Amino acid sequence: MSEKKCPTEGFREAVCIHTDKVYDSCRDKDCLENIRVYLTACGQEAVDNAINVKVTKAEVIWVFSDVEAVPFNRGFYSVDLKYFFCITLAVFTGLSRPIEVRGLATFDKKVILFGSEGNAKIFRSKYKQDAFDPQLWRKTNMPNAVVEVVDPIALGAKVVDVRDNNNCHKHHHDEPFDLASVPSSVAGVFEEPLVLGGGEKQVLVSLGIFSIIKLERRVQLLIPSYDFCIPHKECVSATEDNPCDLFERISFPVDEFFPPERNAFEDDPTCGCR
Repeated sequence: MSEKKCPTEGFREAVCIHTDKVYDSCRDKDCLENIRVYLTACGQEAVDNAINVKVTKAEVIWVFSDVEAVPFNRGFYSVDLKYFFCITLAVFTGLSRPIEVRGLATFDKKVILFGSEGNAKIFRSKYKQDAFDPQLWRKTNMPNAVVEVVDPIALGAKVVDVRDNNNCHKHHHDEPFDLASVPSSVAGVFEEPLVLGGGEKQVLVSLGIFSIIKLERRVQLLIPSYDFCIPHKECVSATEDNPCDLFERISFPVDEFFPPERNAFEDDPTCGCR
């Protein structure tokens, strides 16, 4: 019988590291039905003449998160999330080719997760110009919300007439929304400023999104250390005299032309959830 190897073979010392620990997390699958798409002036003009629309692409631009302690429930926090989507539409106005327009859609969500407690105020030396906010100085010990989300699945789109009094989606037209509250980084994705009203028609889309939400805290952990991570591979760069030197070292991307079969993933023991 062979002697069993000690799992700590090669262990050198115990080291203290500062890292993010996940205290709580959840996954969710949301179906967003008939959410409004806010368009630019040119996009709105095209939609006003539309007979049909189709979503060709839906992307997540940004997810804004805000963490607040839940009263009378120690260690738990509410995480308010606001998703910003860039929706690309094909607008059909007749027999001619469809017009491509892009607009903004938003979705609000709230979850409650456990984030433990921390009473020490935390300040870091990383410099950010004009970063001090009088409203946030009391919240330096809050856990951090982390949102992982994939681009949504487009489930449908429709054009509705604002002037139709019998429209069953009228509650979507009158919902309060302030375009001034849209972050400049999000608004800058679009070529022109977005408009809130003034159009005869509106576009409503239905999306399906998958997301994972986590609450993390910066903690110190004691872990075993085996050695420093010293890279052994030399950096390769092209020379000014011959820029094709780097290209010659790149292997032909066979998988890009011939995607792997299903059994290639099934044979991989590391593929899939455990």
